[in-house]
Amino acid sequence: MTQVVPFDVVDEALASAGGQQHRVRRLPSRVVVYLLLAGALFTGVGWVRVWSRLTASLPVPLPSPAASSITEAMRRVGPKPVKALFDLVKGPAAVTAMQVARFAGRLVVAIDGTQIALPDTPANLSAFPKAKPGPNGPAGYPMLRLVTLVACGTRTLLDAVFGTDATGELTYARDLVPNEALGPGMLLLGDRNFSATAFVSTLASTGADFLIRAKTHSTALKLPVLRRLPDGTFLSRVGQVTVRVIDAHVTATPTHGTAEHAVTHGTYRLITSLLDPDEASATDLVRLYHERWEIETGYCELKSTLLGGRVLRGRHPTAVTQETWALLVAYQALRTAMSDAVLHRPDIDPDRAAFSVALDTARDQIIRAAGIIAHTRIDLVGRIGTALLHGLLPARRNRTRPRVKKRAINSKYRAVGRDIDHRTHPITIKIQHNALPHPPDG
Repeated sequence: MTQVVPFDVVDEALASAGGQQHRVRRLPSRVVVYLLLAGALFTGVGWVRVWSRLTASLPVPLPSPAASSITEAMRRVGPKPVKALFDLVKGPAAVTAMQVARFAGRLVVAIDGTQIALPDTPANLSAFPKAKPGPNGPAGYPMLRLVTLVACGTRTLLDAVFGTDATGELTYARDLVPNEALGPGMLLLGDRNFSATAFVSTLASTGADFLIRAKTHSTALKLPVLRRLPDGTFLSRVGQVTVRVIDAHVTATPTHGTAEHAVTHGTYRLITSLLDPDEASATDLVRLYHERWEIETGYCELKSTLLGGRVLRGRHPTAVTQETWALLVAYQALRTAMSDAVLHRPDIDPDRAAFSVALDTARDQIIRAAGIIAHTRIDLVGRIGTALLHGLLPARRNRTRPRVKKRAINSKYRAVGRDIDHRTHPITIKIQHNALPHPPDG
């Protein structure tokens, strides 16, 4: 892990954000940063027990600091150095051309938002108020809203922004997109929530291309047909941005072929800045849109695997901010190590590297205090990579499963939807491009 986040990078982040200590301390600022990163890997224990794991195998036993001392040290460092550290490690991982997700020569990235539960304390509620009560009662926890840009091939983080859940993800996205993380040579995938005129205009100003699923109900964009293209798609405008509109019908059928289990996903309407059908066919773009689920899988790794479905530890907003940046740095470090492992194996899809294997191996390395000092020769594979290559997942298959609310492990409550078939079925996918026969011009 110190190869991905080495000492000099941590020191640079501390220096740039003013987080260096001004006198000798028992808990130096650099140690506090690594303690925060270790805490993101051991989310089920308190900070004193995280410290015990960091120091378990050191040749010289170290006294365990009191919980209050750790809290005070983290408050002294603050969230800015951890944010600066994220800025230093973020970005797409170095992978071969065969491994990175590209389309028409463009790096494929995705944008989306998610929510993370926070401790229900008066201090947190002042900055992260709970959502208004719904038909099922009030919210159980205050929530933090996180919006990220993710490289679809490796699921590495290009950039991130977060804050109160009272602000919508589209607002955060408009602040995130103009950053240097997105620009020419990239193709952004977004779900229906991002089919908004202001966001499309902001996105177009970056020079990046986009493929966004459009809404089709009463709040849908008005997409007049300006010109019909030879493949049946048509050109339209969103604000001042010219877009190409694709309508398609996607059907997923289980391989056993029984009619009662046929799954039809209905009509997809996509808008894109790729206007030339010869460069990007309608069918290829519909298939490409499925890559947007890479960011959903990344959020699952972040919230379910790293956090284990738990709330964050921070009991006040500053601690929440600091812990969230540390969580993102730890996730990026694991994803970078995973990408390094397959860098010399262009025949291996990064999807086959198991995030849980990387996490378990990183935890073992921390407890063993192994490989703390990076030598002159950098081993890109390392212990984490070796474990990944010995435990590769099978190649991805086409499968379907109903999207329902599942019960938590050991919960006495059933999942929502008792009559739903919860099994996972292998499927074949059929895409039918719905070309307009005689669309009106003008």
